[in-house]
Amino acid sequence: MSTEHTPAERGASGTSRGLLAVIDMQRVFAEPSSPWATPRFEDAADGVRRLLPAFGDRVTFTRFLAPEKPVGAWRAYYDQWPFALQPPGARLWELTDEFAVRAQHLVDATTFGKWTPELAERVGADGRLVLAGVSTDCCVLSTALAAADAGAEVLVVADACAGVDDDSHAKALQVMDLYRPLIRVVTVDEVLAGGAE
Repeated sequence: MSTEHTPAERGASGTSRGLLAVIDMQRVFAEPSSPWATPRFEDAADGVRRLLPAFGDRVTFTRFLAPEKPVGAWRAYYDQWPFALQPPGARLWELTDEFAVRAQHLVDATTFGKWTPELAERVGADGRLVLAGVSTDCCVLSTALAAADAGAEVLVVADACAGVDDDSHAKALQVMDLYRPLIRVVTVDEVLAGGAE
């Protein structure tokens, strides 16, 4: 008996689309009072909401966390942002409520890039990584470059990401698009329509 799936079945299960990594949709980036608030967080969230059903269980959420004790250049970074030196269970590091309840698979990292061994294993040696979340010009960018260097096919969903401001978002997308064919910048509609295949 054949175990091959039709294109429609593959799309419904999310397997042919790859793995969707939703980067750092956390309170620290969502809440307007936060020093790290991302102005268009809600726009990125809209895009993520549209993508989630198409990937089924092939979704990983990530969180940026502060290290217990910064080392190297991270010491200067946290000297600049002392408010962020809080433990992993702190409220600011939580995913926003709507995504926390949907995060069946979670990867935490104390680095901007989320291309961890755990995420790499989920994507697979010849897999596709679809990126959404915040911020385009920091954690999304760092994840995309590391994954591309490792040989993953990377799609960055422009309208499911947000940067620290519109200009930084646009510049980061332009930089990542220079890495074609390793990295491609696409839209939610293209992913859902299969145009990013």
